[in-house]
Amino acid sequence: MSEATGEIAEPRVPVVGETAPPVALPDDRGVIHRLEDQRGEWVLLYFYPEDDTPGCTTEACQFRDANATIEQEGAAVWGISPDGAASHAAFRAKFGLPFTLLSDEDHDVSTRYGAWRLRHNYGRQYMGIQRSSFLIDPDGRIAYAWPKVKADGHAADVLATLETARAARTS
Repeated sequence: MSEATGEIAEPRVPVVGETAPPVALPDDRGVIHRLEDQRGEWVLLYFYPEDDTPGCTTEACQFRDANATIEQEGAAVWGISPDGAASHAAFRAKFGLPFTLLSDEDHDVSTRYGAWRLRHNYGRQYMGIQRSSFLIDPDGRIAYAWPKVKADGHAADVLATLETARAARTS
């Protein structure tokens, strides 16, 4: 928050080419997942507001349907939201989500990626998650950033971008 104006400053969003901010978050079983442990692999971090809500379910199910192809392209999908382990476990079970969901209950990682921000909805303001995603390359750098996305169709866009990014690295 700016002390001079009393306004909440826009968070900084990491840009392509920068080293990805660290991630160390628990999944629905309490296992800590660290981005640094994924060096040598592609990782998609997708930030979403809340488990089992219409937009988040659409996005998650589209990632579920694309997951096998994303894995064939050598990438892992990590969904990140403020929800806790029990909520993530129920969401994964209800929709058969095969990928990792991580709990960022204190918003630390979401803040580092610029996803935790002031939101405006139906005339009210509140702090919440801006749906956004980051493709991390095998060197731990931001390969592509989607700072604001629509849930529907995002998984297909990610897959196309991943295929292009991988091809560019091997040529």
